[in-house]
Amino acid sequence: MATAKVGRIKLGSQGLEVSAQGLGCMSMSAFYGPPKPESDMIALIHHAFNSGVTFLDTSDNYGPHTNEILLGKALKHDFRDRVELATKFGINYSQGARQIRGDPAYVRAACEGSLKRLGVDCVYLYYQHRIDTRVPIEVTMGELKKLVEEGKVKYIGLSEASASTIRRANAVHPITAVQLEWSLWARDVEEEIVPTCRELGIGIVAYSPLGRGFLSSGPELVETLSDDDYRKFLPRFQPENLEHNKRLYERVNEIAAKKGCTPSQLALAWVHHQGNDVCPIPGTTKMKNFNQNIGALSLKLTPEEMFELESIASADAAKGDRYGETAATYPESQTPPLSSWKPE
Repeated sequence: MATAKVGRIKLGSQGLEVSAQGLGCMSMSAFYGPPKPESDMIALIHHAFNSGVTFLDTSDNYGPHTNEILLGKALKHDFRDRVELATKFGINYSQGARQIRGDPAYVRAACEGSLKRLGVDCVYLYYQHRIDTRVPIEVTMGELKKLVEEGKVKYIGLSEASASTIRRANAVHPITAVQLEWSLWARDVEEEIVPTCRELGIGIVAYSPLGRGFLSSGPELVETLSDDDYRKFLPRFQPENLEHNKRLYERVNEIAAKKGCTPSQLALAWVHHQGNDVCPIPGTTKMKNFNQNIGALSLKLTPEEMFELESIASADAAKGDRYGETAATYPESQTPPLSSWKPE
């Protein structure tokens, strides 16, 4: 199938404009099985750019570091200045164990490292990947604000942040985008996080809009996962929850068949229909899946179809938590008051 050019949207109220759909690059290098062949991934990134997908998402945590290095190589020629490159900081492995860090020295060091690996002078959109609950958000934001003033960061974002954390951060420096998991099987953010973003004029970037592949392939996906695929350990992919979650996929698949599209296109179209302030960033390592995903942009859903999808995919339709018990997610992202901060 021929790929159509992808349009543009304004993300947030600070002037950022991105492609209407982005490309999540994590699975090219980490977490979803072994790293994929570099040449194939660079070809996919180039194909995405030529199709109009210019909003590319990575993190220093992916690898760690190897995904940023891959993006740096892919963007080495021709279009480095014509993409909206987003990366993240905050998850650190330097001490052997996984740590969440938002202290000023770490923020600055992480940014310098990402700039070098990506081969750029300025990160277009720089997210705090996870919130350090030991450091007041105002302290982390203060250092990010300095990086903006120095021209090393253009726009600031947060990922997996609570509504109160978003408000406190935005009071220090405008937040351009909040990245959150939003899909037909992850709708809890609609209660408080999404309304807060909209009240403050913050754009919304939806990661895992295909339920980590489950809304594309259903329970058969689990049978294809390699032993080191992170999804094998997530609660929603466990046998005790999979049989229940299978029903959600089957219903989505039925509606997609009636609509004449794939279940992944239907699931992505549902996210697009949440508003023109929402940009989903489905990840893939296959050209065929990429082409299929951008086909979702031309899929129009009627109010009746939206209602039917939302009736089968209520906020608690999926069984099992999004992450394991030790994950740092937005409900646990409160930080101490600024008055408590004692710099080392």
